Amino acid sequence: MALTDYDALLVLSFGGPEGEDEVIPFLENVTRGRGIPRERLAEVGEHYFHFGGVSPINGQNRELIANIEAELAQRGHELPVYFGNRNWHPFAEDTARQIAEDGHTNVLVLATSAWGGYSACRQYDEDILRLREVTPDVEYTKTWQFYGNPVFVDLNAQALKEALARVPGSAQDTTKVLFTAHSVPSAADTASGGPGDANLYSRQVAEASRLVALQAGVEDYEVVWQSRSGNPATPWLEPDIVDRAVELNEQDGIQHIVCVPIGFITDHMEVVWDLDTELKAACEERGMTLDRVPTVGLAPAFAAMVVDIAECVAQGVEPITASTITVQGCTVNGAPCAPDCCTPVRRPAK
Repeated sequence: MALTDYDALLVLSFGGPEGEDEVIPFLENVTRGRGIPRERLAEVGEHYFHFGGVSPINGQNRELIANIEAELAQRGHELPVYFGNRNWHPFAEDTARQIAEDGHTNVLVLATSAWGGYSACRQYDEDILRLREVTPDVEYTKTWQFYGNPVFVDLNAQALKEALARVPGSAQDTTKVLFTAHSVPSAADTASGGPGDANLYSRQVAEASRLVALQAGVEDYEVVWQSRSGNPATPWLEPDIVDRAVELNEQDGIQHIVCVPIGFITDHMEVVWDLDTELKAACEERGMTLDRVPTVGLAPAFAAMVVDIAECVAQGVEPITASTITVQGCTVNGAPCAPDCCTPVRRPAK
């Protein structure tokens, strides 16, 4: 399938620090405009300092790009792949300038998120609008979401089955499968999808979890949330994964948690801290065991899925999905799927 209508692919991501001196400036970029004191940023930064100030996200995105480049080459596509971030180096605006200098004018954009919603989708549209300001002669087309893609489902299901195979027979009755994704304010989830398609984000997460559980042969599972932040009085999607793990132990005698980070394609800081550090510590404190299923974004099959989706976009063919929930995406030059789709929920003025 030809990709000749496009002359480059941009992997657009969130970004993360790669040294202790970068942590606070990175967090200032993430929280710009929210008036968060530097002292509070230093507290949040402890998660990064725990790992030497290095977030795994940039390194893992580079590995993902290498996999995509290998898959493109194998299929005979001469499509250079670029890397740009919203919040840290390499900044997407700088990458866009390089794309234009290299003579490219029609660029596919892979946002490193499987989901709808403001933070997971529309904010990437806003990123593309900024790229258009920097390089007005370049057209950017964001590829389809993939939360229901059979490859994404299969990779997660295989990883889940492998984790369940490690559970001793004597422990199966006290084992619980938890699918987890990044929590968002409840109002933001309500706004996701826009009128007539509300709660798109949480419905997509629930649907992906259902599809993975079905393929893995799991009937008893729950969808939980993690990494909430901000004002404790603001309602966010619940239950929190740590709180729920504790409840399951205290109320139902659960001794082993199999955690599927369905909301993440690679090991972000929210994975290595909130799951591998905080959740693990909470389980160990209660004599529970934890098996955190690997994220799937670095599997060669994931890169093949990315190229499949790119080919579908080039041919104007909607991608294959195992879900009946709306598959948003394929926006051009930062235009959202609909004018009122996933409108950001603004914080009230102080």
